[in-house]
Order: sequence, then structure tokens, then C-alpha cells
Amino acid sequence: MRHLISTACLAIALAAFPATAQNSEPQPQPVVDIVPPARDIEFPGVMTLEVDATDVGRAIFAMKQTIPVPEDARANGRFTVLYPQWLPGNHAPRGEIEKLVGLTFSAAGKALAWQRDSLDINAFHITVPQGVREVVANFQFVSPTASNQGRVVVAPSMMNLRWNNVALYPAGYFARNIAVDATVTWPTGWQAGSAMRAKRTTGSKVAYERVDFDTLVDSPMFAGAHFRSWPLSDKVTLNVVADEAEFLAATPEQIDAHKKLVAEAEHLFGVRHYDRYDFLLALSDEMTGIGIEHHRSSENGVGTGYFTDWAKGPGSRNLLPHEMTHSWNGKHRRPQGIWAPDFRVPSRDDLLWVYEGQTQFWGYVLGARSGLFTYQETLDAFANIAAGLDARAGRNWRPLIDTAHDPIISARRPKAWASYQRSEDYYNEGMLVWLEADQIIRRESGNTKSLQDFARSFFGGRDGDWGVVTYELPDVVAALNAVLPYDWQGFLQRRVYEINVEAPKQGFALGGYELVYAAEPSAFIKSGEAASGTTDLSHSVGLIVAKDGKVSQVMWGSPAFEAGMTVGDQITGVDGRDYSGEALKTAVAATTATGKVGLLVKRGKRYRETALSYKGGLRYPALRKTGQGETGLDRLLAPQTR
Repeated sequence: MRHLISTACLAIALAAFPATAQNSEPQPQPVVDIVPPARDIEFPGVMTLEVDATDVGRAIFAMKQTIPVPEDARANGRFTVLYPQWLPGNHAPRGEIEKLVGLTFSAAGKALAWQRDSLDINAFHITVPQGVREVVANFQFVSPTASNQGRVVVAPSMMNLRWNNVALYPAGYFARNIAVDATVTWPTGWQAGSAMRAKRTTGSKVAYERVDFDTLVDSPMFAGAHFRSWPLSDKVTLNVVADEAEFLAATPEQIDAHKKLVAEAEHLFGVRHYDRYDFLLALSDEMTGIGIEHHRSSENGVGTGYFTDWAKGPGSRNLLPHEMTHSWNGKHRRPQGIWAPDFRVPSRDDLLWVYEGQTQFWGYVLGARSGLFTYQETLDAFANIAAGLDARAGRNWRPLIDTAHDPIISARRPKAWASYQRSEDYYNEGMLVWLEADQIIRRESGNTKSLQDFARSFFGGRDGDWGVVTYELPDVVAALNAVLPYDWQGFLQRRVYEINVEAPKQGFALGGYELVYAAEPSAFIKSGEAASGTTDLSHSVGLIVAKDGKVSQVMWGSPAFEAGMTVGDQITGVDGRDYSGEALKTAVAATTATGKVGLLVKRGKRYRETALSYKGGLRYPALRKTGQGETGLDRLLAPQTR
């Protein structure tokens, strides 16, 4: 009887809940991309682009763009235009399509219907009636007025005009095959710097030389009321715009260091992959900083004290050497997966440890050789970088190659556990890999060769060629073997593609130095703390703390981590006294005797007392020389020109 009741209950249950097969189940439909793919053919006609950049107060750019309609688009009645999405140098889709507003299309004064593509939100399909040979686009770019909206590109006395923000382009063509005539109306009295040259000026309206759309996007502009230029060579110019004129007070010695940078870079690579090169540098506390490479210019924004606070430390002076190196590495020679025919094709960033890593390496080398960094500042920077990478607990699960995808994965959003998540480590760890490669070549060749031989052969070529030559990993390995036969494939496999629980420091050892820790911070670390307003105890208790006591980083697995601390905590007291950076340092220094640091910590509206269990005292990274006389690292950093 018990069995029969159970069977009846089961029948009732099945009736109440129909079988899964009876539910409605959709099936996927094929996704059809109707945006024309880029073809390597000439675009018929010339686009004209007029930019009104005078609305500084509201930071709004207004555009009128005239685009010829190709014959095939006229035939099918639909013309597709694109907004740049995958931006060179960003290694990720950074186009700010959300800031493009007020978009209208017309022909002969009559409005045209348009529709955004449902698959690609950066594509717009325009209905073109018979006889329409060109369309006129009117739109605005509402640039950020505060940092929580994105990067601020307009300040009261300067702006950064980025063409990818203010221009559309026709789908179906390589960007290099689309000709553009661009004009800009600047605020009255402002001057502008760019790799593009003016061909006609009428009042505040400047018409620039005709370029292809690829070159246009690769030629940003800095403009401002306080502007100054210095020639650094027959082909290179330093253009600087500042919040106030007083920040442009560069000394002859400072300009000479920049001239030496150009001379050292051109000596290093042996050829110039530009017909001209313009450093674009903004000194501002109001416009957001930036560091982006271009083939014939930089695009850099730093603090106002670049010249006036020169004696306080190197600050951001490794930025320009890095960006200029990109003219050879990253722009002329470019990984095949990063080069793209237009700004719609996704970037494949696997070789960023070459593109950015070796650029970081040469950037620091050129900084030292030119005098923008002193020799000791360079050693101290290397020590700080290596120690920071050593402290990344994420090394246990994430190899260097995987960090090359971080621009797409995290889009440089803040990370609560950066030491465990890792970040764009292909820059600095890539630099250490190339430092080791340089020292291997020096050792194996008896100091007759170095990575400079690789740089000249791999990044060289025809002088003045500012086209693009792509490469893959086998090309890198072959070029290294051409300099010096060695197991470079195995070396790169171990350093880049496999898990390494320690940062690659063998380059230091081969170069006659070792990473050590001292109780006193180097001048480099002190200047960095002063500039950032932080107290860096990442190599002792595992904390980086802002001036107000707010915790900005907690190292995974550190004493602070084990005590339950996290990013956003605020330290209000140290060992029974009010918080200050010096009080925290004093307490950490005393741990050699006390074995702990007592903290009062606020999280949200709650307070708690906690103790960091630690006995090591203050620890700061440094490089100590182990070799005798001139070592391999000494030779690497020594000036090469007189």
C-alpha cells in the first residue's frame, strides 16, 4: 500500500510540473554583420572636417563633416560611417561613443534618416536617396567636465584635441586610404602644437595639411593660451602648454637634456622613422594627464612642476623617452595582432611585452643616457620596480603573458587587490626580461654586442620610413639569434609564458648588482612619496596609505592583509596616537623590538582596533653593486653620444 501511494503522488507531481521538453526553447539565429569590412582600396574623394573648439567653458567640441558617398553606397541606398573604437596605443576599445551627441546627417540641406547598427554601436547606417553624392554630418563631442566622467581634455587655458573624438569615417576602407582636410577654430590667442602642419590661417581658424584618416587619428593636438616651443634637432621639436606661463620657465640645462635624449635615441636606432617629430607636453593640474605614443609625436600630460620642480626628483621625466622610443617600437615595428586596417578591428595584445616592455626598457636607458634621470635615480627606479613585482602574490597564478590582456580585461579601473589580481605588468616586467636579455648578450659575446644590436637591426630599416612593418614572435626570436645564437625561444618561454613566483632579477646579477632592502628610502622613493602624498610601506607591513590615512593598497598575504585590512580603510590612530605618515613609519621601525603595530581603523561608520604582527622594521628596495669596476649595467646606462 505504501508503494502504491508513492506512485500516485509521483503521477500527481508530474502532472503539476510538465517535463522540460514541453517548455518553450528558443534557438539562436545567425548573427549577420552588415557593416562593410575594410578593403585596401582608395576611398573616392576627400572628407572635410571642421572643428569648432572655442566652447572652452563647457568643454564642448562642435563638428561639421562632409563625407563623399561612394558609388556602391549610392547604388544600394545605404551608406555606413563609423566612430573610432579600437584606438592605437590604448590596446583596448577606448572610443568614447557615449559622448558623441546631436548627430544629424543631411544632403543638399535635407535631413537624411539614419540608424545605429544593432551589433556595432559605433556604426551608423544612413539612408541616401538617389543622386546624393555627399552627406554632411553635424554633431558635438561633450568632453568630460569632471574626472568622474572620464579624462578631462579641456581646461580653462588649454585643451587636448584628439581627432578620434571628433571625427567619423566611412566603413569599407583601410583608414590609410581615406583622405581628410581638417580645420580647427581655436580660442582667440591660443597656439597649437601637433605633428600636422598648418597650410592656411584665417584669424583663429587654421586649415591643416591634407592627411589620411589613419595619420589624422595619430596626430593629436595640444593648444593653449600659454604655449612655448623649443627645437631639439633639425627634425624634432618640444611643444609645451601650461596652466600658467610661469610653468614654462625651462632652463637651458633642462632643454639640453631633452636635446641629448633625441641624440641618444637616434644614435640607438640608427635611423629616424619620421619626417619630423613633435613632443606634445601639457603641464597642468586641471587637465588630466596622459601618456600615449604616436608615430610623429608624443601626447603627454604631467603636473605643472615638470620644469620648476626639477630639483625635487625625476618625477615623470621617463615619460618622454618612453614615448619617443615608440616611434620605432610600436609604431614603425608593430605586432601583427595590434596593427589594424581601421579602428573597428579588435587588438590582439599578446606581444605587448615587446611593444611596451622593450619600450619601457629603452625609455629608462635613454633617460639615464640623456641625463633626464641620473644614474642613481635609474638604479633606484629599477630596484623599486623589481621589488614591487616580487611582491605581487598574483605571480603564483597569472603568467606575464596574461597581463598583456589587462587593458581589455580591466580597462584600467581601480583594483582592490592589485598585488593578487596583477595589472599591466608587461610594461615593467617586460623591461626586466629585456634587461636580462641585454646582459646575456653582453656576457656571451664578451661585451662586443648588446641589445642595442637587436634594436638597430629589428627596429631599423629605411631612414625616414614612417610606415608600418609588422612582426610575430618567430621574427623576434630570429632577430635575437641573428645578433647572438642562444636558446632565445626557451628563454622567452620561461620568462613570459610560464608561471614565475619571483620577478626576473637575473639581469641585475649579470649586470653586477643585486636587489637588497634598506631601512632608509632612496631619494627616488622619497620624491615619489612626496609627489603622490602617500606613505609606502608595501615591503614591510604591506600598506600604501594616503596623507589622510586612507588605505590605497593592501598587499595580498602581508601582515596588513592577515590583520583583515582592505582598500578604503582609514587609519585614524597609530599605537594610541593620532595618525600621521611619520607616526606610522615610526611604529613600523620599532617593530624590530615590539613585534607589532597597533592601529585604530575606521571602515564606513565603524571603528576597530587591530594589530599588525610584524618584526622586520622599515624595508625599502635598493640595488647594491656586487661587481668590480665597470659592470654590464654600468655600460648599458652610460651615454653613447658626446
